[in-house]
Amino acid sequence: MEVIATKRLSESLGAEVLDIDRDRLLSDDALPGACLEALDVNGVLLFRGLHLDDATQVAFCKRLGEVVSVASHPIPEITVISLDPKNPLADYFRGAFEWHLDGSMDDIPSKASLLTAHVIDEEGGDTEFASTYAAYENLSEDDKQRCQSVRVVHTFEASQRRMHPDPTPEQLADWRARPSKEHPLVWEHETGRRSLVLGVTASHVVGMDLEEGRDLLDDLLARATAPSQVFRHVWSVGDTVIWDNRGVLHRACPYEATSPREMHRTTLVGEEAIK
Repeated sequence: MEVIATKRLSESLGAEVLDIDRDRLLSDDALPGACLEALDVNGVLLFRGLHLDDATQVAFCKRLGEVVSVASHPIPEITVISLDPKNPLADYFRGAFEWHLDGSMDDIPSKASLLTAHVIDEEGGDTEFASTYAAYENLSEDDKQRCQSVRVVHTFEASQRRMHPDPTPEQLADWRARPSKEHPLVWEHETGRRSLVLGVTASHVVGMDLEEGRDLLDDLLARATAPSQVFRHVWSVGDTVIWDNRGVLHRACPYEATSPREMHRTTLVGEEAIK
């Protein structure tokens, strides 16, 4: 008998986990391993209507792996995603409207993230996902060979310029004071799978003309996030979604800055560097 039952959500990625309640999240010893296996296969898992409180969310995530502490919430493993001006991270979260990989400028990106909807927007705020494993697998053999030796510099400035195309000198100085990170375009995972390291933080290709490099990155991102390759989740209050940050890009669909939308995120510590 299978530990969990799933229903595929799109041809490209995503599956709904069926018949799970909060008690089972914390008590079933076989569930964490089954969820991680399903996550590897599907990239994104949806649990509808669980209505997890923060403590339960964190406790479940700790069964899946080590959890990141951020210390900006009474429960330090919880990050509140909101554009409320009172939220000190509100401006940072505006960058979430672009395709991105969490921790692309870290030595070891996070393993996965889990998001629970507490307040939703009636007119926006869906979340889209696209597999960078599939993005690599869908390349022609010639394109795979071309990408294999490419290295890309990721910067905070690259992501911020999408929101602030005419930055002040002070903004530029702040952006450029933050460390950049050089990664291979093709991530060769410890499992043997390969994925493309793409997203809004990708600034330029090492050793390539700036425009030529940008054209390459833009083309690959466009192919990776073509409508046929994207799973879009329309949130209901109480939904919980977990995604594999090592091989899945994500973005929030636009919503108004005055929206009450509020999501609570928990992040699993990464286990392997991009190499």
